[in-house]
Amino acid sequence: MDAAPVSDAPVLVERPIATVLVVDDTADNLALMGSLLKDRYRVKVANQGEKALRIAQGENPPDLILLDIMMPGIDGHEVCRRLKADARTRDIPVIFLTARNEEEDERFGLELGAVDYITKPISPAILQARVQTHLTLKASADFLRDRGAYLEREVALRTLEVQAIQDVTIMALTSLAETRDNETGNHIRRTPLYVKALAERLRGHPRFAHALNDRMIDLLYKSAPLHDIGKIGIPDAILLKPGPLTVEEFEVMKTHTTLGRKAIEDAERRLGMRVGFLSVAKEIAYSHQEKWDGSGYPEGLAGEAIPPSARLMALADVYDALISKRVYKPAYPHEQSCATVARGRGGHFDPDIVDAFMDLAEDFRTIATLYRDEH
Repeated sequence: MDAAPVSDAPVLVERPIATVLVVDDTADNLALMGSLLKDRYRVKVANQGEKALRIAQGENPPDLILLDIMMPGIDGHEVCRRLKADARTRDIPVIFLTARNEEEDERFGLELGAVDYITKPISPAILQARVQTHLTLKASADFLRDRGAYLEREVALRTLEVQAIQDVTIMALTSLAETRDNETGNHIRRTPLYVKALAERLRGHPRFAHALNDRMIDLLYKSAPLHDIGKIGIPDAILLKPGPLTVEEFEVMKTHTTLGRKAIEDAERRLGMRVGFLSVAKEIAYSHQEKWDGSGYPEGLAGEAIPPSARLMALADVYDALISKRVYKPAYPHEQSCATVARGRGGHFDPDIVDAFMDLAEDFRTIATLYRDEH
């Protein structure tokens, strides 16, 4: 059996018939409008304003309304005013159809939100042309509005996808660090919370207000877990050594800052673009071992030359190292750890960040307790 031939002719999609609501308190006018429009449109009629509003606000609202002005009860002006005030009906075009032909009447009707103004006695050809024009305009407006809503939903969806990719990227990279040193697990959960607490405390400070807005604080929180990602390149014999490091071993350990930045740069290079949270992560990974007095590494930066993100991370990292048990040291009490941080004010740490830390000391204790290490 031969297959049926495939036609190249375009498939025509039949456009649904538009609905026109005619509102007039005179039966003859309703009959006349119906006879003029019924061959091209679905026609609904209402002989009073209240009924017109019920139809317009119903499940199947009209596509256009022809509205008389002079009616008993609610007149046409009030009907139009209520239609335009209601989100369900404000986009339905209204054409006033009235015997009032003064220029002021037309101006007032258009100011209420009507799209056109036709005076009686009407010209059938003019009426049909204007109805068709405004229905075409409404169809275009509806398409653009629906398209805009669709695009908004797509943008929101893509934004969520990007955020999810960022979060998964961070989790994947930090998981690598955890595989090298099982003592860092809760460390990389606590330190982002410390950094976020400090940043929120300092966001109104004159020295930090320019750098710590909502977006930056969010980026800091997401990027902080990557501060020690470079340790995946440090040999186990040094990374997990239970005793003090030799000078040579410490020089190797110090390279975790440059290794961390390089790992993130490689990730950016593969993406082919700069990404906000990775830029912050590079700053933190590379510079969180710098000290306020210039005695840190890898570059010996001092003071304001150290990125704010790295200065915040430096304090959070040291405090957490002090309260945590490591193969080379016991866990120190919270009070002793706070005192050690305080002694680093102006030396190891930015003085204003230390002041913020002292104000938040109990919050740090709470975070440390909530996410304490299990041994």
